[in-house]
Amino acid sequence: MKNKILITGAAGFLGGRTAKYFASFANIEVVATSRRSDRKEELELAGCTFLPGDLVNSHFCEIITKNINIVVHCAALSAPFGSYESFFAANYLATKNLVDACLKNGVHTFIFISTPSIYFNFSDRFDVKESDPLPDKFVNNYASTKMLAEQFVLKNNKKNMRTIALRPRAIIGAEDTVIFPRVLAAYQAKRLKVIGNGKNVCDLTCVSNVIEAIKCSIQASEHAYGEAYNITDGEGINFWEAVNYTLNSLGCNPVKKRIPKSVAMLAAAIFEQRAKWSKDNKEPILTRYGIGILSNNFTLNIDKARVKLGYEPIMKTMEGIEEFIIWYKKQN
Repeated sequence: MKNKILITGAAGFLGGRTAKYFASFANIEVVATSRRSDRKEELELAGCTFLPGDLVNSHFCEIITKNINIVVHCAALSAPFGSYESFFAANYLATKNLVDACLKNGVHTFIFISTPSIYFNFSDRFDVKESDPLPDKFVNNYASTKMLAEQFVLKNNKKNMRTIALRPRAIIGAEDTVIFPRVLAAYQAKRLKVIGNGKNVCDLTCVSNVIEAIKCSIQASEHAYGEAYNITDGEGINFWEAVNYTLNSLGCNPVKKRIPKSVAMLAAAIFEQRAKWSKDNKEPILTRYGIGILSNNFTLNIDKARVKLGYEPIMKTMEGIEEFIIWYKKQN
């Protein structure tokens, strides 16, 4: 008998890679869904059934969760800037609708892709554990609404449906549309500069390692459910060395110009204020969160995932960067 898995956010980076990975197994049937249909043909060629729609629609959620055993909820509005209403709908309401539909339709496992952005407080943080205190105020609407959604998911861990939350940090690899593409776009626009001293260390997470964590979650024992887990490659890396290695591999000059963090933060605050005053609420060129990510030390402790999920990274960070470089060259 086949396991039937629903992957949300399948037009995105993690969702697409996850859907194609599970569809490669003969004993697994994958239903992939997204608001966007631009990867429909690609996903169907990989063996997925693709159902486009919006998770904010509760009826749609009921339709796509029928006869499903496992849900991997990757869909989210992930951005450093935007209205609370849009994040609340895409991150909390969509998740609530999906969980309610799963409970109604007898789904037995629900894996929620959360975020370590909930830990971020503009200071250097090393070896952050899941049990560490959270900031008094979340850094942005993305973090606050993802935390609301995570709490709802974990609250609904029941005998008839197991729930779990994974907090992967800065996902990289082939098909990445966020981390390195944003860096490259800033470089091509001649806006990329080293923020601060350029020595900040951070965790990145190869997409293959996130998929490994999802597999471990599916196979985990009952006592592992109802909780959240940090997921990374388990090795901190100098962020700007990784950026310059990637640029060099793509035939670009390394970034050498530096700007003090205080100056960058002031500029970002001005850009954010202007964006709030504008009618379109468009993401500004600079955000304080973005500057913090580029300049702060930020690493996570993954001991809990290792012990309770049996998770162990299967790919090193530099291997994930190489995977992205090879893929990016083919696309361009």
